[in-house]
Amino acid sequence: MKQHQVTIKDIAKALDISVSTVSRALKDHPDINKETRKLVKETARQMKYEPNLLALGLRRNKSNTIGIIIPEIVHHFFSSVISGIEDYAYERGYNVMVCQSNENYNREIINAQALLSSRVDGVLISVSKSTLDFNHFRNFITQGIPMVFFDRVCPDIVTDRVIIDDEGGAFLATEHLINIGCKRIAHFAAPQNLLIAQGRFSGYQRALRQNSIPFDPKLVLHCDTQELAFEKTGKFLEEFPDTDGIFAVNDSTAIAIMQVIKKMSKRVPDDISVIGFGDGPNALIACPTLSTIEQKGYEMGTEAVNFLFNKIENDISADSFKTKVLIPTLVKRESTDRRK
Repeated sequence: MKQHQVTIKDIAKALDISVSTVSRALKDHPDINKETRKLVKETARQMKYEPNLLALGLRRNKSNTIGIIIPEIVHHFFSSVISGIEDYAYERGYNVMVCQSNENYNREIINAQALLSSRVDGVLISVSKSTLDFNHFRNFITQGIPMVFFDRVCPDIVTDRVIIDDEGGAFLATEHLINIGCKRIAHFAAPQNLLIAQGRFSGYQRALRQNSIPFDPKLVLHCDTQELAFEKTGKFLEEFPDTDGIFAVNDSTAIAIMQVIKKMSKRVPDDISVIGFGDGPNALIACPTLSTIEQKGYEMGTEAVNFLFNKIENDISADSFKTKVLIPTLVKRESTDRRK
């Protein structure tokens, strides 16, 4: 049987005072004397009274809740972003609703509608890689709900954004492979409808160009998950056996690539050096440990939610937008260490 939730009417009845007196006492209204305020608060505590935040939010036209839409919660990068967002938000008295699209466009639409129905005060979004139409995000704009994109941003909607320099990070990764002696460097890439994928592909190409290494489109493979890496790496290396370096678009793909290479009786890094992008915990427990680009998830989360609160709480024009670009860092580990 569902327990009755205590209301201010119950407190008023218990103390034989008016509902308005209880309400004002709980808000520390100066018209209510100190003794009454203390009595009301103590009675509320004893009766386990909890204010109805939804009702309060409706009266104030504010829910003190923000929403997040991310592709995958299990991905270390996105869980780091969520940690940054939550730490910042909870300090300011906000709740956080997290929705996962699971890289599915239709599920992303459902997520957006759920946050709209929940009357969130703002929303932070990283786009699914299967999303090509962004009209479901325009509904937030129509409803006057501030929106910030992070990491995977929407190219068709102008709003605040927090991204990492994907092109610069890819350049660092590819040039590192070149500096250790790699000459036939493959890029295992993500779908090019994503701006992050375009940036990492562009950085790979720029590093080759600036080091006078001809770009070979046959060395670019659509492969951005562990499953695809297990499926495609062996065949790719059989077709291009002179490949001596691989820049993978993310760490999970890079680690799977290394597993396949070892099963083919090749050595990492001596025969083929591998570098990823992300620097999650798995990079340190991989064998060999994975060289990668630090993606700064926690910092991205705090920067994104800071942008959002500036829109929610301050008198900032809805047409005033900023982009924060985080600078990536190269992390060298065993998968590219050819000094042995």
